Order: sequence, then C-alpha cells, then structure tokens
Amino acid sequence: MNKIIVAGSLHYDIMLAAHHRPEKGETVMGSGCSYKFGGKGGNQAVAAARAGAPVSFIGAVGDDAQGTFLLDALRDAGVDTQAVTILPSVPSGMSVAISDAEGDYGAVVVSNANLHIDAAAINDALWRDAGLLVLQNEVPPGVNLQLAQQAKQRGIAVCINAAPARDIEPELAACVQLLIVNAVEARDMCQIAVTDLASACEAAQVLAQRFPQVIVTAGEHGLAFCETGGPASHIAAIPVKLVSTHGAGDCFVGVLSQSLLAGLSLADAAEKANHAAAEHVSRPLSA
Repeated sequence: MNKIIVAGSLHYDIMLAAHHRPEKGETVMGSGCSYKFGGKGGNQAVAAARAGAPVSFIGAVGDDAQGTFLLDALRDAGVDTQAVTILPSVPSGMSVAISDAEGDYGAVVVSNANLHIDAAAINDALWRDAGLLVLQNEVPPGVNLQLAQQAKQRGIAVCINAAPARDIEPELAACVQLLIVNAVEARDMCQIAVTDLASACEAAQVLAQRFPQVIVTAGEHGLAFCETGGPASHIAAIPVKLVSTHGAGDCFVGVLSQSLLAGLSLADAAEKANHAAAEHVSRPLSA
C-alpha cells in the first residue's frame, strides 16, 4: 500500500497584501494581489506529492476557469485527479486572504463546489494500493464520515486535520488513526489552552485518550505528539525569518503523510514535517 488519498477542498485563492488587516468599517490600501491554488485538501495533496508520494485527490470543482486552474495545478504537481468531479452548475470554491506586514493572514472562504462532493460515487478502483486517507474540515461532515468508513472497511489508515474547528462525531472518530490540530482546535476539543509546548503536550495526551495518535501544532513554539498509552513528546519550532504563515499547516500535513506512508515513526515523520513547514514560511536565519 503505497498511495495517499486526499479528500477535501479546492479553492481559487485571491491573495491580498497590506500593511495590516482592516478593522470593522476600515478601508485599507493594499500593496499587492496574486491568484493562487488553494484549499486545505488541495494544498495537502500537492505537498504530499512534491514530497514524493503517489497521491489521488477526491473533490469537486465548477466547470469554470477557476476549476480548470485548480485541476491544472493538481496535475502539474503529479496528483491524480480522476476522482475530482466537474460540476456544470456550481462555481468552484474560492477564498480571499489578506496577508499583513508581519506575515500573518486572515481569510474568507466560499465553499461552492466543495459542498457537493459525492463520496458515494467513488470508484472501488481508487482505493487500490492506498495506505492512508487524509481528511480536513472544509467539506461537509457527511463526506468525511462516508470516506472514513470506506477506508476503515478496507484497512486503510485515516488521518484528519480537524481544521477549521468543529465537533468530530463519534462515528468518524472511531475511524481515525491520526488527529492533527492546531492550538485553537485543540483547545476547542479538550478545553486546554495551548500557549506553549508544555500545554501542547497536555492537550495531546488528553486527546490521545480518544485517538490512537495525536499531533498538536503550537505555532512559533513547535508541536507536541502522543500515542495512546504513551507519554507526550514535543519538538521545538525551528527559528526562521517569517515571510508568511499561509499554507504552513497544509505543508506540514502533506509532508507528514508522505513520511508516514514511507514507514517513518510518528516522531520521525513529525520532525521531517516540522522542517518542511519551517522552510515553507521562510529560510532559516542561518541561511
């Protein structure tokens, strides 16, 4: 089993640069605009493929120029798109993100076609040779549940990056091997405020009572990981000169998935993904 299946969102991203993000009622003059491939699912699939894994994608786009752009980006990265549905009457998903002078960003997402993924229509052949299914929360909960149950029935491990934050129903949780959450999502799931590596470890250990493997990312502090029945461990963040945090989490998940599929332990895979995310946001200060 040597293939990753990523199911999730595809967004045509409009990226705006500004000194700061606007407050309520404020107009801010921007300094740049670009158009990029996005969506948590799409970004994670591309990251995993670029890291060397065979990847198939399950999703949906509209029959529009944005959909063509999204499909071309997946294919250019080497991702198989046979399970991406093209919908003639629904526009492709999109987002508008504003990146500020400090490298942080905020975004508004309009799901559009991502709300119409038909999990029941997936061909059995797609599951052949798959070793890992990767999910996120930018598609309807029912899609994730159906796909996770199909994967579990076939003995395929399921990873969910539970972002953006929402409840994971017990039926879905029962299918999940690996949970990946950031500080906010971890807090919402276990009521532990993640403010440093110690609290990230605490949250990871609590969540590992519900999921066999857990990773809690804690931004500039680093990350914690835990497996059920074992102690929590942490990896410190790598010092970098920040350019932008946009897509860093998706890079982490994609590289982590490829590393796990290649046979690395959770600790070693997290270490490799941590380095990849640091390179994604900027070059190290020593460079």
